[in-house]
Amino acid sequence: MDWKTFQALLSGVNKYSTAFGRLWLSVVFVFRVLVYVVAAERVWGDEQKDFDCNTKQPGCANVCYDHYFPISHIRLWALQLIFVTCPSLMVVMHVAYRDDRERKYKAKHGENTKLYNNTGKKHGGLWWTYLISLFAKTGIEIAFLYILHRIYNSFYLPRLVKCEVSPCPNIVDCYIGHPTEKKVFTYFMVGASALCIVLNICEIFYLIYKRIVQCAKKVKRRNRFPPYRPSAIRLEEKIRASAPNLSIS
Repeated sequence: MDWKTFQALLSGVNKYSTAFGRLWLSVVFVFRVLVYVVAAERVWGDEQKDFDCNTKQPGCANVCYDHYFPISHIRLWALQLIFVTCPSLMVVMHVAYRDDRERKYKAKHGENTKLYNNTGKKHGGLWWTYLISLFAKTGIEIAFLYILHRIYNSFYLPRLVKCEVSPCPNIVDCYIGHPTEKKVFTYFMVGASALCIVLNICEIFYLIYKRIVQCAKKVKRRNRFPPYRPSAIRLEEKIRASAPNLSIS
């Protein structure tokens, strides 16, 4: 997997993110992608070769390995990282769509005109796109954690597993290679994923709180300065001119 291309695709997200979003992106690249590329891939390596069973029955070790490891940790994490960062691209594509509309608008009405004050500012449709992307990222993180929890019995990796799947002749003892090291990396990746979920939830609450405050300020400003109605004022002046002694309540 080309992680440099992956990083280049997401580097533009920082420009449109809040402080929580930038922190989330840092956690993803430093504590997940970097750990995955530098250490985790080497720890797992060719894990099927390290899965040793005390039998020479043909096919027994392969079947037992597939039974206890239906999805490799390392491939599941790769899928998780890809899926969890895809919603962020929605924001980049929405900003690109705004930039294209802005360019066409200027070409039609002149360079001094503007359709958006700032194409990257989170208001209108972009605010909703950003919020939906946060919900999508949180849902994907929780889904992958649940899958890992269900498949690997609460993220636990034993040193020894007992297998009695056909074609094994009887109950066979199988040993997992580097179980402690793999357990440590599993807990680390799960913890990093949980931290990303917390950051996403904090950002969701921050965006909603900020939007409520902005709406409250608009309502207060509207109540303080009622809308100017020149037609009503002109009508009142005409009535006063035609009947000066008439009082208008």
